Amino acid sequence: MELRGLTIHALREMLVRREVSSVEVVQAFFRRIEKIDPQIHAYLVVARKEALEQARRADEAIESGGDLPALCGVPLAIKDILCTRGIRTTCGSAILADYIPPYDATVVQRLKAQGAVILGKVNMDEFAMGSSTENSCFGPTRNPWSLERVPGGSSGGCAAAVAADTCAGAIGSDTGGSIREPASFCGVVGLKPTYGRVSRYGLVAFASSLDQVGPMTKDVEDAAILLKAICGFDPRDSTSAKVEVPDFRRSLVRDVKGLRLGIPKEYFIEGMDPDVERVLDKTIGLFEELGARCTTISLPHTAYAQAAYYIISTAEASSNLARYDGVKYGHRCQGYGGIIDMYEKTRTEGFGAEVKRRIMLGTYALSAGYYDAYYRKATQVRRLVKQDFDDAFEVVDVILAPTCPTPAFPIGEKTEDPLQMYLMDVFTIPVNMAGIPGISIPCGFSRDRLPIGLQLLGRSFDEKTLLQTAYTFEQETGVYLERPPID
Repeated sequence: MELRGLTIHALREMLVRREVSSVEVVQAFFRRIEKIDPQIHAYLVVARKEALEQARRADEAIESGGDLPALCGVPLAIKDILCTRGIRTTCGSAILADYIPPYDATVVQRLKAQGAVILGKVNMDEFAMGSSTENSCFGPTRNPWSLERVPGGSSGGCAAAVAADTCAGAIGSDTGGSIREPASFCGVVGLKPTYGRVSRYGLVAFASSLDQVGPMTKDVEDAAILLKAICGFDPRDSTSAKVEVPDFRRSLVRDVKGLRLGIPKEYFIEGMDPDVERVLDKTIGLFEELGARCTTISLPHTAYAQAAYYIISTAEASSNLARYDGVKYGHRCQGYGGIIDMYEKTRTEGFGAEVKRRIMLGTYALSAGYYDAYYRKATQVRRLVKQDFDDAFEVVDVILAPTCPTPAFPIGEKTEDPLQMYLMDVFTIPVNMAGIPGISIPCGFSRDRLPIGLQLLGRSFDEKTLLQTAYTFEQETGVYLERPPID
């Protein structure tokens, strides 16, 4: 049975009409994974036994009739940063290489409650620190559009699996662009919800004031379905917001007439790839043809967001990762001479170079005498970045920008130059700093046939307007229907 390219909503319709069983669907995806994954290395764990059991339960529910949950029998992949009961959760790190959580993250619980089938766990940069999925201790994931290029990061395994049709959809996490950047590089849809919209209970923490969980899918309708399934208040996450959970699918109306679109001049900078600039210019022109009113706006503190981000995120990382010391979690070194020696050897062996770099940066920023000069100053800059967006949303409804300054780059090109790697997130980081929602959707291709992403940003908890805007563009252009040449 050929399932290549089928969306979540298309698969569910086939399942409900009993044209195919969930077990047959899952077995077909296993065959696809066996054929394609050796080329792209997206999966770290394929949970065959658990997935087939979940599929059998879905088939029983379908057979018994009645109302069926939104994801009944639909196979998904999960970024290896979310805890899954009884299934290994590594965070792409040697220090958690053998960690098997005794519980499910809230997001995973909610997916299962909606009848989803968890196919397995997918690759990522170690502890979500990276923009290319080259920092995983299990090796890099490759981009299905060009196997010599990165899929983006840190949710590169999710993006590659969705693009290569080895799952129907996936759940990633986004601290500075980790859903949107790989979505852009792999030509799929990636949605970072508003901070507080989705519970982070069971998400292994990187930077707690920035981390967010969100869907990665083949089209905007699937993103609306998955977002509805995973969001809502959770008393186990102190940052979870008590806000209404809309039926996001109802917002998928093909209409942007009168929509006020802001084009931030700080996001169209010198040095941007000419193909990205060309495709974004064409995109803005199409929105104007569809009746949107495009206006140039300014987000004046954008230039300071990245420096502030790398103070705040590394400071929080140094605190969060202090728990991995060989005592409570994960790897412990062999042969040591006292507890301090054990700490040092365990963390030296367990963490990769990028994680060590960020822990040292963060520890320095928080150290005595430097807190006010670095961390406090960075939080003040963060407030200014948020104010920029608040001011902008007084005069526009949605902000339009490129997701990344370039298409996917070759594997190994930036690994020796961390600053060049960090610059790939220059357009996504301010969104996390402000806590607002953002979505990346495919909007065109480079001359080398690499996907280019369009980023749309909205007011806090106004994902509905974002989804409507993205859906209108998607349906007008059909770019999302293009598939990578991998088989």
